[in-house]
Amino acid sequence: MATLDVIIILLYIAVTLGVGIYVSKKASKGLDSYFLGGKSIKWYYLGLSNGSGMFDVSGTAWMVGILFLYGVKSFMFMWMWPVWNQVFIMMFLAVWIRRSKVMTGSEWILTRFGDDKAGRASHFIVAVFAVVAAIGFIAYFFEGVGKFMTVILPWDMSVNFIGYEVLASEQCYALIIIFLTTIYTIKGGMFSVVATEVLQYLIMVVAGLLVTAYTFIYLTDAQISAIIPGEWKNIFFGWELETFWNRKEEKFNHLIDTQGYKMFGAFIGMTLFKGFFASVAGPTPSYDMQRILSTRTVKDAAYMSGFTNLVLFIPRYLLISGIVVLALVFIAPQLASSGSINGNDLEILLPQVINNHIPVGIKGLLLAGLLAAFMSTFSAFVNAGPAYIVNDIYKKYFKPNATDKHYIKISHLSSFLVVVLGVVMGFFAESINSITLWITSALYGGYVTANFLKWIWWRFNGWGYFWGMLSGLIIATLQFLLDFNKDNFTPGSVLFELAHIPAIYLFPIIFLVSLAGCIFGTFLSRPTNSATLKEFYTNVRPWGWWKPVRTMIREEGISIEKNKDFNLDMFNCIVGIIWQSSMILMPIYFVVRDYPKALIALSIFIVTTTILKFTWLDKIKKYKE
Repeated sequence: MATLDVIIILLYIAVTLGVGIYVSKKASKGLDSYFLGGKSIKWYYLGLSNGSGMFDVSGTAWMVGILFLYGVKSFMFMWMWPVWNQVFIMMFLAVWIRRSKVMTGSEWILTRFGDDKAGRASHFIVAVFAVVAAIGFIAYFFEGVGKFMTVILPWDMSVNFIGYEVLASEQCYALIIIFLTTIYTIKGGMFSVVATEVLQYLIMVVAGLLVTAYTFIYLTDAQISAIIPGEWKNIFFGWELETFWNRKEEKFNHLIDTQGYKMFGAFIGMTLFKGFFASVAGPTPSYDMQRILSTRTVKDAAYMSGFTNLVLFIPRYLLISGIVVLALVFIAPQLASSGSINGNDLEILLPQVINNHIPVGIKGLLLAGLLAAFMSTFSAFVNAGPAYIVNDIYKKYFKPNATDKHYIKISHLSSFLVVVLGVVMGFFAESINSITLWITSALYGGYVTANFLKWIWWRFNGWGYFWGMLSGLIIATLQFLLDFNKDNFTPGSVLFELAHIPAIYLFPIIFLVSLAGCIFGTFLSRPTNSATLKEFYTNVRPWGWWKPVRTMIREEGISIEKNKDFNLDMFNCIVGIIWQSSMILMPIYFVVRDYPKALIALSIFIVTTTILKFTWLDKIKKYKE
């Protein structure tokens, strides 16, 4: 590590701490101020903050690996998460969520199902899950940033006592970074998180631009064309994924065949099925939900979500594409000539490129950018998780009438405890990794069906939500346990075959089991209180099957119109997905010097942006609070 690079990193850390602590005094007015910034932060700052929180190190390393191996088609792998969620939120969900005027995702559930036993059951399961997920992800970040820093930085930070290693080097690195991030996150709440994330976003953009510029200066078109096969740049596909690497890189074809995505047509079909329902279900109870609830108005919520899409993908994929091009030219020949390669080799492409193929100065800025990516994601979880502890558990069930000063102290303590628990669990990272995977699997397995129905069906109630979430979680957990123990089953047995089915293909089963739980739970219990339904529908005004509720409202002499925007919203979502995809493809084609396809992607971006101006933006401007 050159002196200049070290100075850049230390300067970044000092400025981040200074900014975070400077704005922290604004967070002492109450819970709304601490966790939502008093709903006073401008939408474009929240959009930059939201985009920065999604620009994480682990995700970036994964995207580098799949783009390297699969080529441009890999952008469709993002649909598994599903990345469309941001499009659906932008088009209509942000408006629906913001109209609730609550503080957290689980508190929002009470506005839909009421505050009786059924409503509290659904509320409690969401709150507990949000806290557990935050702790699990902090543990995951602890392990990830420690290993990343030890690959990059040369210093041995291990702590020894009487000849025994008390702390490994990666654990010390992780503790230092987490300690520094926690200082301003706990002290300043949402104000400090947003202020520092805007700064961190700008650093990440500069890093991406510099890496891209470096590839254009240092690599020729001939070098890139010599290593990248023509099929690598093709987004179209058939039922099976065709092998396209040439003889020198034949091992890459074998790696593709062993990763479970060979039946690419079926894989994309499942991602489309899952992507739609998971996107309509809305954001999980995490930092994304907090940004929506932090906006000043309903209009701002929609603007913020749209702006997140706009600012996230182009700079992120400029950075990813630049790293991949350097890896293809310099590392691919070495990997191809090695004895064997596996998925782990793809995960370390990012640090390998940074270590060996990025010049002094740019390296320091890139490391500061990736460190910023970690700190922004980490701080977002540290701010979001304790909100559920304080507002949805402590305040609701233990001390509902305390002062704002008391709740702020409990918020500080809760944030500290969440970080400590995450760090403690991070010391057992080998087992925590599996727990984190279980959380994410159960999240989308148990979350999708119940949260899809809550928007569109008036009869769906709190017990239906609870049992739908629980049944989906159970079947998703069984699927995870099968996958985790797949090497222990007898080849040819039913369990062996089930365990080796990629998780995406089992999603319909999880969906149907969760749907059964929703339906049985709903019809075996009473409907939600009519007053709750009327208030929810009057405030949120979703589309779907709400005729009985509209009838009850009209009987009271209140005029309320049916939401007839379903067709327009779905059209906008389709256009939005194409718009989002163009922002991913455009920088990739630009960096690999395929200018005709880059111009096509740019043209699609301009056309879809123009369409959305008339079909989405003009509609949002007409909203009234």
